[in-house]
Amino acid sequence: MNQAHVEFVLRIADDSLILGHRLSEWCGHGPVLEEDIAMTNIALDLIGQATSLLNHAATLQGEGKTGDDLAFLRFDREYRNLLLVEQPNGDFGMTMMRQFLFDAYRTILFERMQSSSDEMIAAIAEKSLKETKYHLKHSSEWVIRLGDGTEESHARIQESLNTLWRYANELFYTDAVDDEMRNAGILPDLSDLRQQWENTVNHVFQEATLTIPSNNWKQEGGRKGMHSEHLGYILAEMQYMQRAYPNMEW
Repeated sequence: MNQAHVEFVLRIADDSLILGHRLSEWCGHGPVLEEDIAMTNIALDLIGQATSLLNHAATLQGEGKTGDDLAFLRFDREYRNLLLVEQPNGDFGMTMMRQFLFDAYRTILFERMQSSSDEMIAAIAEKSLKETKYHLKHSSEWVIRLGDGTEESHARIQESLNTLWRYANELFYTDAVDDEMRNAGILPDLSDLRQQWENTVNHVFQEATLTIPSNNWKQEGGRKGMHSEHLGYILAEMQYMQRAYPNMEW
């Protein structure tokens, strides 16, 4: 078992798992019925991605665990998701801004990962890319609509950007795990990933008449298991049934 390989898969899986759970909180609470359904479907896409990736990580570990074990029976310090995806939903604008920053990154990542030497990762990336392109279209259109809308909608989406921008830098966090995965051909060259992401983000923000915050305050730590207080509340809700009734099945 290659520990770096497992770590890499868990990072991608946990991003999908935690953001999927966050979006699921909108079910029944969307601003309009169409958006309620859209966000629920995106949440299902993300949970589907997480399921495939966590099952793959469990297989790579070879310890007899399942994808469900990794989803429901780890402690908060064992999760490797970005801080961005665990942030509270806030209002609809906050949710769309969080989603857009993530979608713009994930679309490019999945495009590149289709050429991974890990055939399972390549297959998951190919399938997930189709979903993620829709996610990006959905979130970017809402960012533009809110930013270039009313005075109030503009103020709210700008405040969402001001709040979440500090977490964007972690999208491009790299360490020895990434180096090892690149050398093995599992993770393709992502040297220009940030530039492509910035091109997408800047184009949408220009249309939305939004201004990127000028401060350089950056927060990271999720990739190493150092999370905000918000993850603990997510896990308390998400893991309750498996911890209260171990090994239960429907």
